[in-house]
Amino acid sequence: MQERVVIAGVGHTDFGKLEGRSTISMNVEAVRKALEDAGVEKSSVDGLFVKFPTSSWEMMYGQKLAESLGIVPRIGGVWDQGGAANSSMIGYAYMAIEAGQCEVAVVCFADNPKTGSRSAYEKAWGDDDVYGWFGTPSGYAMIARRHMQEFGTKSSQLGAIAVACRRHGAANPKAQLRKPLTIEEYQASRLIVAPLKRDDCCLVSDGGAAVVLMSASKAKELGVKKPVAVLGFGQGQTSWEVAQRPVLTSTAAAVSAQTAFKMAGLKPKDIDVAQLYDCFSIVPLMTLEDYGFCKKGEGGHFVEAGRVEIGGELPINTAGGLLSETGMPGMQLVIEGVRQMRGEANLQVPGAKKCIISNQGGIMHTHSTLILGQ
Repeated sequence: MQERVVIAGVGHTDFGKLEGRSTISMNVEAVRKALEDAGVEKSSVDGLFVKFPTSSWEMMYGQKLAESLGIVPRIGGVWDQGGAANSSMIGYAYMAIEAGQCEVAVVCFADNPKTGSRSAYEKAWGDDDVYGWFGTPSGYAMIARRHMQEFGTKSSQLGAIAVACRRHGAANPKAQLRKPLTIEEYQASRLIVAPLKRDDCCLVSDGGAAVVLMSASKAKELGVKKPVAVLGFGQGQTSWEVAQRPVLTSTAAAVSAQTAFKMAGLKPKDIDVAQLYDCFSIVPLMTLEDYGFCKKGEGGHFVEAGRVEIGGELPINTAGGLLSETGMPGMQLVIEGVRQMRGEANLQVPGAKKCIISNQGGIMHTHSTLILGQ
């Protein structure tokens, strides 16, 4: 690394049911707010990295967005790694800035599956229809069941994650779902695909979010007031559908985190707060294992007794995550990580200096890790 790259600004729309909003309009709103947060004029933006909307595909979407923003970037494009794409794009923007390909980059995403189409979440993935699996939950249910059989993981331990995220979301005035959850209510909730219950599954949400990146020296030059350094990032991927994987209880998160920790010069013990992708409750549990916060198979025990709640040893998803703040994939976790590092989160972890963020796509096909710090 020649010089630290920082997140200079963050912004997002409301989350939930946003009638009549196009993905372009939500991206524009989020970018405008992120630039305002950074105190930067849009004329300085010369990099635009966009995750395409999951609910609809459009050719040349990045160029359409650039036109709507009124900018002409030097570099950019549209990425698809499912829910891993947002953190991955931050890594690409970081490398583009270091390589001198751009100076001020915007990374953004918006989607409207709540009021538009949610067909992308309902269809079969790959050849899953051969096995009778339709919709996103089925593959995750198979992985959760295998984890339970192999390691004795309990439903109540998945519930501990749901309870933590809902507790944090209930305290977030901007969260889509602001209703706390008890473990008794969790156990009583209906099954979606066994063993996953309703409260194991993330929200379906409209919304948009964006971050602004630049070098630390550029941030100083532009007078950015609250820059947060990107200390490390990494990716990991698998090419196999769920039914073809030789192992279901380990994921590419291990490769992704190893790369990010090495780049940052840090270890799991150095992390103060984590924002972990929680499209389904089994995902953060397995991510904690693959990231090295506990041994493989011990994730269920790790999350018990409020350990991952605010005030616990490793608070996760302090704005509510996908289970409570918004189901949009990943960028909200980055934004909450920035807030924690600035010391201005709604549920602030006292003295937090290092935050790890996970993004994950497909049915644990892709994984991306960010480490932020002061």
